Amino acid sequence: MSKPLSSTVIAALVTQRVVEWGDRVATIAPDIQLHDAYPTTEVTIRNFLNHRSGLPGTAGDDLESIGYDMAAIRDRIPLIPPASSFRAGYAYSNAGFTLGATAAARPTGKPWADVAETALYAPLGMTATSSRYDDFRARPNRAALHIRVDGAWTARLERDADPQAPAGGACSSVRDLAQWMRLELAQGTFAGPPAISAETLAATHAPLFARGPNPVTGATSFYGLGWNVEFGRHGLSWGQAGAFSQGARTLVTLYPDADIGIVVLASAFPSGAPEALADSFFDQVFDGAVSRDWLTPWDAAYAGLFGPEIAATEAMYAHAPDPATPALPAAACLGRYQNAYAGTATITAEGDTGLVLHLGPQGRPYPPRHLDRDLFLYVSDPEMPQAPAALHFTIGADGRASSLTAESLDSNGPGTLQRVPD
Repeated sequence: MSKPLSSTVIAALVTQRVVEWGDRVATIAPDIQLHDAYPTTEVTIRNFLNHRSGLPGTAGDDLESIGYDMAAIRDRIPLIPPASSFRAGYAYSNAGFTLGATAAARPTGKPWADVAETALYAPLGMTATSSRYDDFRARPNRAALHIRVDGAWTARLERDADPQAPAGGACSSVRDLAQWMRLELAQGTFAGPPAISAETLAATHAPLFARGPNPVTGATSFYGLGWNVEFGRHGLSWGQAGAFSQGARTLVTLYPDADIGIVVLASAFPSGAPEALADSFFDQVFDGAVSRDWLTPWDAAYAGLFGPEIAATEAMYAHAPDPATPALPAAACLGRYQNAYAGTATITAEGDTGLVLHLGPQGRPYPPRHLDRDLFLYVSDPEMPQAPAALHFTIGADGRASSLTAESLDSNGPGTLQRVPD
C-alpha cells in the first residue's frame, strides 16, 4: 500500500503549492523521459500515478531484479517501447508510479524518502514509518517475509524496494497506518488544522479509469491516484492491496461515508487472508454477519497469479529434445556481452564444463543448466524456480557466440546483448 501513502504525500505537496497534479513532468523533471517524444513532453504527475503513461506494467522490474537502482532504471526507461498509446490504456506500473512521485518531489530538492517523512510521516507522528530500506533493516522488531516452501511458511528471502520506494518501498506499523487512515477519513484534518486540503485529497480518490468488476466481490472498480475506488455491496470504498512475491501482503480499505476503515499487514505470500479478513469485518459492520466464505476465493485468486505463466514455462521447457544436441564447448560462450538496457552480462566458467551468467551492476550470478545445444535455462526469480528463463546463444561463423538473449530481460526491454571483443 505504498502507492496510496505516496499519493497522500504528493497531496501535501499540492496543498503547499509545490506542484500541481497536472504539472508536466518534462517541466519539473526533464531527465525523466519515455520512449516517444510526444508522451515525454506531455505526461503529467496525474498520468503516471493513474498508470496511463503508456509504459508496460512490468517496465523496469527486470532491471530492479538484477540490482539496478532507481536512477539507473529511470535512465533506461526511454529504451522500453510503450504498451499502449499515451493515456489510452491502463497498465499498473511500479516504475511509472515511481517516476511520477519522484517528479513531484523534484522541486523540493530532496530525495523521495526525505519528502515523504517531512510531508506526511513526521507531522502525523508516524515514527515507525519510512521509505528507506536501511531504516527497516535497522529496526530490531521487524517482520520477516515468508513464502510457502513444501507446504510450510518459511522466512527465506529479503526485499530491498528502494528502487521503487514510492510504489512499493514504504515500511510501517498498524499503529502508524491508523494515523494516516484517520487523516484520509477526516478529509485531510488530523489533530489540528488541515494538513492537506480536502479538495486536493479528494483528487486522489477520483475514479479516473474503469477497471471492470472486482474478480471476487463483483464490485465496480476504478483506479484513481494510488487508490482503487469501488462501488460495491456496502457502498463507496477506497482501497489498495499490495503483494510482493517474495513474501508480503498488505491491504487498506476505507468506507468514507461510514467513517470506518481497516488495514491488514501479512508477512506471507501468496495469501488472500488480508482481503478475507477485511471483507468479513465489513460484513459484520454493515450487516451484522459474515455473508460467505471469503478466504477460499481470495486464496485462489492470489495462488493463481503466476499459475498460467508457470504452467506455460513448464510445458515449454519440461523436457529436452530427444535426442538432445550436446552443448557447444564452454569456450565458445565465455566472455562479455553488452547493450544499453541491461549493461554488461558476463559468462564465466564453473568447473570443467559449467557456465555462469552474471547480470547487473554487481554481476549477480545465475547458473544455467543446459537444455539443447545453444539453449540453456536459468532461474531468474528465486520465488519461482519451477519457471526458469531461457538463455540462448547465437553462434557466429567462427563457432563462437556473437550474442546472447536472456529471456528475463526480453519482455519489455531489449534482452539481446552483443559480444564485446576481447
